[in-house]
Amino acid sequence: MSHRPGSGLAAVSTALLAMSRHLEVRDVLKTIVASARELLDAEYAALGVPDDHGGFAQFVVDGVSDAQWKAIGPLPRQHGILASMLRDAKPERLADVRKDPRFEGWPSAHPDMADFLGLPVKDGDEIMGALFLANKRCPKPEGGCGFTEEDEELLGILAQHAAIALTNARLYERSRELTIAEERSRLAHELHDAVSQKLFSLRLTAQAAAALVDRDPDRAKGELQQVAQLAAEAADELRAAVVELRPAALDEDGLVNTLRTQIQVLDRAHSARVTFDTCGIRALPATQEEALLRVAQEALHNALRHSGAEEVDVLLVRRGQGAVLSVTDNGKGFEPRAVRRAGRHLGLVSMRDRASGVGGRLTVESEPGKGTTVEMEVPGG
Repeated sequence: MSHRPGSGLAAVSTALLAMSRHLEVRDVLKTIVASARELLDAEYAALGVPDDHGGFAQFVVDGVSDAQWKAIGPLPRQHGILASMLRDAKPERLADVRKDPRFEGWPSAHPDMADFLGLPVKDGDEIMGALFLANKRCPKPEGGCGFTEEDEELLGILAQHAAIALTNARLYERSRELTIAEERSRLAHELHDAVSQKLFSLRLTAQAAAALVDRDPDRAKGELQQVAQLAAEAADELRAAVVELRPAALDEDGLVNTLRTQIQVLDRAHSARVTFDTCGIRALPATQEEALLRVAQEALHNALRHSGAEEVDVLLVRRGQGAVLSVTDNGKGFEPRAVRRAGRHLGLVSMRDRASGVGGRLTVESEPGKGTTVEMEVPGG
């Protein structure tokens, strides 16, 4: 295998180690696809995980830009060569996929593909997905396929280990789902207790204020101020719980699309203009993407609810192997020397905890009358 770029025992070992390093399903899929394309020196690689409705629950590609992928349109269905691999569970090595009688075409924005190597990813009798490569970077024999039997054997080895890595990732995610369910139950109990206590205190205080209105207006005023404070605290408890429990579409849509969708909703729902821009973002570890999303949600909530801003700008850009998120508003800002008090009110402590929990850092710049910028940087994977 020494004639091929990225070939050899060391390259195979690197690819297998990379697959076993990730615990999130989507991270594993991305690593499998990237490793296969590099090892076999192909232009394109993809891996589809089928759903139960004739389509794909997940479909990961490598060698196609984000713009190309968006232009291609919806995920492919299980038809043609893909269906054959999933149904018959056997490898497919073709000199020109376009000339195969099972070929059913592709969207106009789809890249042109010729020689093709694909096989199912199996765990025992279960077919977990279809892994394929296209357009081998090498001189092609006349009317023949650039992919060799050696390539097919190597991809088979990779697929076997991919099945193990994917199984482990699924087990991890199921375990995490159980943990999340337990955590949601705990939060629900805590929320019930905390908000019930606040509302009970609020009701008693309101009753006391009503009784004092005629005979002691000053004391009644003080009680009403306490009512306002208790109501604000109850609202904060509810808001914090909603932020924790709100599901994110990261697995299906990725960080950029999830952020874009949520920001479009906020822009329509609020009088302030909310914008989103991004540049050069690559896939990040799932824990970092979730932390970035949560910090963006918290910072946007602060800007839209507390700052009085007319404009809020969200920017997500690549920095090295990682990314930087910034949320900037032109609102009233606050005095940095009062950051401890402001930090409690604006959730800055929880945002810093989220950033540090994924190896990142959070900075906040603000000045009275000149708005606020929250910036979070993560290192990538």
